[in-house]
Amino acid sequence: MTNSGYTLMTEPCDLSAVNALASIRCGDLSPLELYQSCVDRIESVNPALNAIVAIDPDAGHAFAKAATKKLYEGSELGILQGLPVGIKDLEATKNLRTTWGSKVFEHEIPQEDDSIVANIRRHDGNIFCKTNTPEFGAGGNTVNRVYGATCNPFDATKTCAGSSGGTAVALATGMLPLATGSDYGGSLRTPASFCGIVGFRPSPGVVPGTGSVIALSPFAVLGPMGRSVADAHLLLKSQACFDIRDPFSANIQQIPDDLPQQDLSKLRVTWSVDFGCCPVDNDIETIFRERIAAMASNFAHCDERDPTMDNVHNVFETLRGIYFVAAHEENLRDNRSILGPNVIDNTERGLAYTATDIAQAFHQQSVLYRDTLDYFNDTDILLAPAAAVSPFPHSQLTVTEINGQPMPSYMRWLALSYAPTTTMCCSCVIPCGLDHNGMPFGIQVIGPKGADAKVLGVAAGLESVLAADQHTARPLPDITALKNMAG
Repeated sequence: MTNSGYTLMTEPCDLSAVNALASIRCGDLSPLELYQSCVDRIESVNPALNAIVAIDPDAGHAFAKAATKKLYEGSELGILQGLPVGIKDLEATKNLRTTWGSKVFEHEIPQEDDSIVANIRRHDGNIFCKTNTPEFGAGGNTVNRVYGATCNPFDATKTCAGSSGGTAVALATGMLPLATGSDYGGSLRTPASFCGIVGFRPSPGVVPGTGSVIALSPFAVLGPMGRSVADAHLLLKSQACFDIRDPFSANIQQIPDDLPQQDLSKLRVTWSVDFGCCPVDNDIETIFRERIAAMASNFAHCDERDPTMDNVHNVFETLRGIYFVAAHEENLRDNRSILGPNVIDNTERGLAYTATDIAQAFHQQSVLYRDTLDYFNDTDILLAPAAAVSPFPHSQLTVTEINGQPMPSYMRWLALSYAPTTTMCCSCVIPCGLDHNGMPFGIQVIGPKGADAKVLGVAAGLESVLAADQHTARPLPDITALKNMAG
């Protein structure tokens, strides 16, 4: 079987998380069988891609064996029922090496779980491995000095993006059915687009972040990734909760147990190529316009309209800079020689801002947020490209120019994702076929803060529409070729 030209494998690890869960519940598949299939896939393709970094197979096997025994005895398990779940290497994981992609923590083995990891364990997710990330999550290319680069499964010479790159690659290749991510400037969304999977950036507080260095900053969020919207929704249910340690956490449950169904034919949809201010490669713009034209008839209205994004670049870079000062000023002073260039760049930018710069950025962000709420008074959903460029060589740290125009910072090529971050939107990236280079292409389904259920429902409905057309269906990497590369 093929999809968009790539081989479809049929091992248990290739099942979607939702389908694997259904098979476990009806007794056709055990957690132990699924775990072993995932380990076999990791062993066969990870050497070619470097997505899984730290791993404890003995712990994973013991958990899967115990979960299988409990199910056979008729005991109840949590909603994840023993499904393997990868943890991004920015999240402290008890007794499992956690480096944050940095030489500073190269040998760190935490004694406690981050809250998100503890929640997944509580719901009986089988946690036994970490996924690769750039140092401290800084950058749109998953490469660091501890583990090296993670390769794109559709072309191993190219990047999988970042910072949740290891997660995206592990999911795309069937190494894991579910894995975690986090997002500030696009770290869930861009890797999802580059690897042909789903990444969901929730509204601030939906998944409580209890370890943020600035608790009052709403921009860094934790969230799920999966091979489908339903899979991402499943993992999100195990992540979402109220936690008073996150000041944005809410008592009201925003994520329903069942994936909400949205009738696309009743929706007022707007779309924008670049939000009126973001650099976008000309070929990506052409493809996006073609895909919008093909799907527009599914909606009640589908009109081009840019949101107001005045000063968004300055706001994002200033507020991100002061976040890095809070997190890494001490690192910059004591460990500069072993820090990567992105962490140094962000922190030094932050240190150069004046109190006036920072005050103005906070004020401008408030205006942007309210303008965005006004925008969504007249539309249900905003659609946009998920990434400004096609995947580029992973030997290249960042994108330095688009359409011949130099990028003023290493983050500017990610403006399509950091602009919605700055306005506190929630956003789901779904696969939409291949681009002009034969690489995965994704689109963002965007809603205002608090519209998480609606965004997931629209993304699921649109996902079904896109899957029905071979030109827009989710592409699959060639697992056989990757196995051969791995030797």
